[in-house]
Amino acid sequence: MSLTPAAVCVPAHVRRYLEPGRYVDSAHPAVREAAARIAPGAHGGDKARALYEQVRDTVGYCSIPPGRAISMGAYLRDVETYRASSVLAEGHGFCVSKASLLTALARASHIPARVAFADVVNHHHTGRRLRAATGTDVFAWHGYSELWLNGRWVKATPMFHRELCDRLGVAPTVFDGRTDALLPATDRRGAAFFSYAARHGSFHDVPVRFLATQMPQRYPGLDDYRQVSDPGTGRVG
Repeated sequence: MSLTPAAVCVPAHVRRYLEPGRYVDSAHPAVREAAARIAPGAHGGDKARALYEQVRDTVGYCSIPPGRAISMGAYLRDVETYRASSVLAEGHGFCVSKASLLTALARASHIPARVAFADVVNHHHTGRRLRAATGTDVFAWHGYSELWLNGRWVKATPMFHRELCDRLGVAPTVFDGRTDALLPATDRRGAAFFSYAARHGSFHDVPVRFLATQMPQRYPGLDDYRQVSDPGTGRVG
């Protein structure tokens, strides 16, 4: 990969996060084309903010893409669930899917980026079916992105699209390109929404073999969990 003038200013130990991965496939033509269409001419934090908003709002969040008659367990075992170019084509994904796409779009825009993971606790009254399927309000290995901006890593989760936030009664997570943007702690009424528990670190690529095997094993009830509603929305770009 030839370095752009902006990349030359990136510390050597960060430059590897400009390189494509197997699943964060930032060199895929469709990913590169989408990145170029989003806020053309913007750079740095402004470009990162535009990429984030596109992934947040035009890639619908779902536990299983609509129209696919499979369980969430089967969805998590499918390696294409985690591949950025496949998420772009599908137009839907769960948290790791959307983080993979945001990370790939950032790299395609010469912004170093990586995927990160944490366990999150769902305190909200929604998600009862998923809670029943998992047997817990803790969902392991929630995925988000980390982008190298202004000399440091900034966290950003594009998980919930704006339409879904409206239905949940929570403000959309806003990313300004400078400060961390994680899941909100409370909804619009002030009730507890999400909190972060254990953090699992950051990765150059999505650890797909681990996620595709360990998540269904950890939550065997996901093999009976199926989509019952359309999460809506369109596609990036």
